[in-house]
Amino acid sequence: MTLAVYLPLVLPLLVAFAARYAIDRARPRAAVPGLVAAAVLSAAATIWSLLLLFLTLFDDLPSMVATNVRTGMDLPEPVPDWVAVTALGLLVVVLFRLGRDLYFRQTAARRLRNAGPAAGDVVVADWAEPLAVAVPGRPGEILLTTGMLRVLDAQERRAVLAHERAHLAHRHHMAVMLTSAAAAVNPLLRPARDAVTYLVERWADEEAATGVGDRDLVARAVARAALATASHPTPAPALGMHGGVIVRRVRALHSPPPATARRQLALLGAVALACLLLEVTATASFLDILSAWLAV
Repeated sequence: MTLAVYLPLVLPLLVAFAARYAIDRARPRAAVPGLVAAAVLSAAATIWSLLLLFLTLFDDLPSMVATNVRTGMDLPEPVPDWVAVTALGLLVVVLFRLGRDLYFRQTAARRLRNAGPAAGDVVVADWAEPLAVAVPGRPGEILLTTGMLRVLDAQERRAVLAHERAHLAHRHHMAVMLTSAAAAVNPLLRPARDAVTYLVERWADEEAATGVGDRDLVARAVARAALATASHPTPAPALGMHGGVIVRRVRALHSPPPATARRQLALLGAVALACLLLEVTATASFLDILSAWLAV
């Protein structure tokens, strides 16, 4: 088969490059959708390329081997059998990693949704573990623990609630879940996953700062909440919706909002388009080979 079937396996390197550059230079509202789209398309292209390579074992089916012996013709072999078998093994690993990631997230979300009765959109759980997290659902809820309430004053609680409501309003859990799934498919996408996890926090920080009208208050609340969570001996169950790199987030709240990184977004768009074109080319090449096999 042509090189087009292999290139999608390494194109995520460009997504990772763009993610590392955009993490502090791009406006989160603009960068997150671009990173999610590029990561998901790259992961889908990875799966499709592996599937196409595996399907080249079609010529080893007993009926095809019998036809080959009967006609005395050598069927075209697009890739060595060991490459196809390796692709099958990678597909199994990919599906296992993907299933494990989704199971972990569902288990964590289920635990948080069952933390206690809701008062409006807020659930206060009597846990020593300091935790403030947006729990997706229909409707979504904000979970605050008594451990977290003890470290925040009234104004800081208002800022934290505004932050978590921004997560729910913009469905940030979907962005984190999709990029995490993409990274489970292709480990080269881990920088994109980490960038999106950080950028949704920055997005919610900016929304909270706008909502309460005080960037210093949000920076102080973010610092106290994150430090309380980090210092607890038992890590909180993570949905990718809280925490973050505290120093970087606080510094960003004390700086002007970043401009949109157009070059990085253009690179992400180019990667997504390249994935589509390469997979179309690889699929057409495989169909030509399949037609040649079936015509024998």
